[in-house]
Amino acid sequence: MIRDSRNKFNEETGNKIIKYLAIAVGVLAVIVIAIFIYSASLENEEKQGSLSSEQMASLTNSSNESDSEEASIDIGKSVNEAKNEIGNTVTNTSTNTNSNNNTNNTTKNTENTSNSNTITTNANETSKTNEIEKQTNTAKEETKTVELSFQKPVEGEIVKEFAKDNLIFSETLQEWTVHTGIDIKADKTTVVKSAEAGTVKSIKNDPRYGLTIVVEHENGFETVYSNLLTSEFVVENEKVEKGQSLGTVGNTAVFESADEPHLHFEILKDSIQVDPSIYINN
Repeated sequence: MIRDSRNKFNEETGNKIIKYLAIAVGVLAVIVIAIFIYSASLENEEKQGSLSSEQMASLTNSSNESDSEEASIDIGKSVNEAKNEIGNTVTNTSTNTNSNNNTNNTTKNTENTSNSNTITTNANETSKTNEIEKQTNTAKEETKTVELSFQKPVEGEIVKEFAKDNLIFSETLQEWTVHTGIDIKADKTTVVKSAEAGTVKSIKNDPRYGLTIVVEHENGFETVYSNLLTSEFVVENEKVEKGQSLGTVGNTAVFESADEPHLHFEILKDSIQVDPSIYINN
């Protein structure tokens, strides 16, 4: 029995070993097949990789050639365009220069014309100014050539002198006062004559010196005849000759009513009273 048991044990052990060997062989076969398949796939991948590299190289070369051609074309175009642009720039510059020169010439011509016109205008104005000055000088010379010689308006004694810078005593006012003319003694109704040729400027009743006639003469002179009784011989704006009758002596001057009958006579030069005695020819 023991032997049978051992045989049976050995048989079972041998079967197990065979079984394990078979399994191991199968596993090894599977591993070998897997390795073979893996190696084949690696070779295929390498071939595909090499093809891809060649294709990439080919594509790269063709791309580079294309880019080179395009670059050369672009460079050629750029050079030609640059030349054309330079030519256009030179042309435009020349045109602009000519235009500017023409504009400058036009401006210069305009300025010259304006200066010429200004010179002409200034010359005309200068000529007009000179003409006006000549006329003014001529008028002044003509005025200067008019010599005035005043005569006494009435014959008689000078009883009161001209006193503008000093005072004289007034019998009427009973005070010391100025006297802007001379008083020539004359009877009432004595005819008063114009001391020089001129124009009757005014006939008025002066509140101080009574009835008064003012005659305007050349060279800014005026003569004043006051204390009159009448002014019957002339009217305002009438031209009178030297020695022409103007009016008659009276006693109408309020400021000189206490004095004996006389003619109050004044001479003004440029509206300023002056001493008549200096200008009257005796």
